[in-house]
Amino acid sequence: MFQDLSDKFARIFKELRGHGKVREGHIQGAMREVRRALLEADVNYKVAKEFVDRVGERALGQKVLDSLTPDQQIIKIVHEELVTLLGARPGTFQLSGSPAAVMVCGLQGSGKTSFSAKLAVFVRKKGRRPLLVAADIYRPAAVDQLVTLARQIDVPVHAPGVDLKVVDIVEGALREAHRNLSDTLIVDTAGRLHIDRDMMAELGAVKKVLQPEETLLVLDSMTGQEAVRVAEAFEREVDFTGVVLTKLDGDTRGGAALSVASVTGKPIKFASVGEKVEDLEPFYPDRMASRILGMGDVLSLIERAQETIDEKKAVELERKLRKETFTLEDFLGELQRLRKMGPLDQLLGMIPGMKIRGVPSGDAGERELKKIEAIIRSMTPDERRSPLIIDGSRRRRIAAGSGTTVQDVNRLLNQFQEMRKMMKRFSKMAGKLPIDLPPSS
Repeated sequence: MFQDLSDKFARIFKELRGHGKVREGHIQGAMREVRRALLEADVNYKVAKEFVDRVGERALGQKVLDSLTPDQQIIKIVHEELVTLLGARPGTFQLSGSPAAVMVCGLQGSGKTSFSAKLAVFVRKKGRRPLLVAADIYRPAAVDQLVTLARQIDVPVHAPGVDLKVVDIVEGALREAHRNLSDTLIVDTAGRLHIDRDMMAELGAVKKVLQPEETLLVLDSMTGQEAVRVAEAFEREVDFTGVVLTKLDGDTRGGAALSVASVTGKPIKFASVGEKVEDLEPFYPDRMASRILGMGDVLSLIERAQETIDEKKAVELERKLRKETFTLEDFLGELQRLRKMGPLDQLLGMIPGMKIRGVPSGDAGERELKKIEAIIRSMTPDERRSPLIIDGSRRRRIAAGSGTTVQDVNRLLNQFQEMRKMMKRFSKMAGKLPIDLPPSS
């Protein structure tokens, strides 16, 4: 997520730190590099220029130039301006009606249908009873996809087929919601390959019948400035309340995220960060700005952990770490919980200062975790509890049983010992910190 842009910002700030005294020429040169980095990330040209002008004006102030740590002052300014660029404050998403309606719109291929299912999972965690509505009558595959996803997440779906008019489908969904006591309608509307008058007129008719509390525009973040042009067109024709960015886990340059809020004035409310139905995050401008600048996102990491980690198990794990009785069996259990929290490269990116280059991402990271799991499962219970007894012959047997190499087994055992030492240090540090984790929402 924004890895290329993050790397470029890191190089720019490193160059500034290389000067004993930062002068106007250094700042002007850095601002040229910042503008180039933003344009290469496919940020809207006008947005990039205004951003650089604001940062440059503030960075050339006497307080920054006379500071003992001018590079840190400039990073602070860039962070603050990035937060403003991304929307300043997080967009609220609070449904109060019963049934409350959410209309999901966007172009075909933007990820509307997948997002609708993810949103159903999200609102169900908040205690609501969602009903998915398949209102894309122009793409039968969209109806089938939503029905399949609804079955997977065990959420009811209103899908009468593609023979009815869209308005009739929506009216039928409202009646079904009242009958089944569903308090949230999530309507997956039809997309098109391009914006046209018929599409906008249909969305207007649906909105008139539905009276949604939220109208969300789903944008494919990998389309860069094209996503911004789509948002501008929808803003003129449909008064949407917020934006959803999909495919932020892909090789995206970030231009859509950094431009759309500024161009449309509408908040980004959600970010889809993976293919699983749980991979949906509320969008926090300050947290995203911190990730872009390599400052981590500890709050989001904590929130993910709270959803997957049992408090009693966490206490038991801390006890084992302190007494150095943490075994490969415990490691296997933690790996399985880690996989529930999301891709490894994303999790490491939330830790301040953690360098994630070289960490397998996406499918590659999943394959690496499966390889580790296979190696541990090929060990005997005694070997998992006491890794020091694993000699050469045992390593060859484990490698053969797991379909890996002896080098893979050696690497895992070495990494396990290093990790156990590191986790013990973290455990001691955590015990001295006078902080409480925020309650999970």
